[in-house]
Amino acid sequence: MTTETLLQRIQNLTPQYEAKFGIFTPQHMVEHLTLTLKLSAGKISIPEIVPNEKQLAQKQALLFTDIPFPQGIKAPGLPDTLLELRFPDLATAKSALMASWEAYHLAFKENPALLTPHPRFGLLNYEEWERFHAKHMDHHLGQFGC
Repeated sequence: MTTETLLQRIQNLTPQYEAKFGIFTPQHMVEHLTLTLKLSAGKISIPEIVPNEKQLAQKQALLFTDIPFPQGIKAPGLPDTLLELRFPDLATAKSALMASWEAYHLAFKENPALLTPHPRFGLLNYEEWERFHAKHMDHHLGQFGC
């Protein structure tokens, strides 16, 4: 996913878009992607885990194959209900997403050896996060046909 591709995919997203699956509204989805970027950049602290064999197999399958991100998968630690929105509107949420995108890339540019914790896969490096974000963003943007 490039900056240009991400911008193109979100530019026409409006609050009226309906999800093809899942419970997210467009703004919830954008804010979810923002939180994930902040997590990967080390801006949000979560407990570091040592992945078990099943999680390592899931990591391998998700990050290093062409298997798409599965529908219905739940992020560890998140409730089954929608989180409260953090931004006043979708336009502000989109701006925050792009700022988090830039901060994520900058964090790894400044520290190429950086490892940050993923809630299911343990510590990930930049290449692994890039693979994760590409599939994760494609999955969620695809929810809204973006």
